[in-house]
Amino acid sequence: MIRELLQDAESRMRGAVGALEADLHSFRTGRASPHLLDRLEVELYGVQMPLNQVASISVPEPQQLAIRPYDQNALSAIEKAILKSDLGIMPNNDGKIIRLNLPRLTEERRRDLSRQVGRRVEEAKVAVRNVRRDTLNDLREMKEEKMISEDQFFTAQDDLQELTNKYTDKIDELGRQKEAEIMEV
Repeated sequence: MIRELLQDAESRMRGAVGALEADLHSFRTGRASPHLLDRLEVELYGVQMPLNQVASISVPEPQQLAIRPYDQNALSAIEKAILKSDLGIMPNNDGKIIRLNLPRLTEERRRDLSRQVGRRVEEAKVAVRNVRRDTLNDLREMKEEKMISEDQFFTAQDDLQELTNKYTDKIDELGRQKEAEIMEV
């Protein structure tokens, strides 16, 4: 019973780390990455669709992304979606391909992105701590109902804290790596 509870807690903590990783991929660093466009949705034929389902995205140069739509009719819809997004990049449309030239990040923008990364890291840590709190409440409930002994409770509590520390450390490491990547000139 305790083992299942801890396994559930670990999978939820792993989910928080996975969500943070996906979130951090969309942050713009000094070089072009197709992950910048992961969250971009394009309205095509009256339906919102992820960009990667309507076009292929490549990196022909370190500071450039090329978007080649599968259907040429989608070109203007993709361009509109890029303009409406918070990317702050002007698309260049040559009739077949949309090119996004990524300007170098200013020092101020790097610091701003670094703060945003810090906020996302803290949100992920809060998610992990919430999982710990919920699991600890379940363990207390089991102890009060005499489903587990006090020794089992304290052992499970220590195991839960180890899990929490493990995933909090992973989150910190991801944040440090992303901040270093952003601050790299």
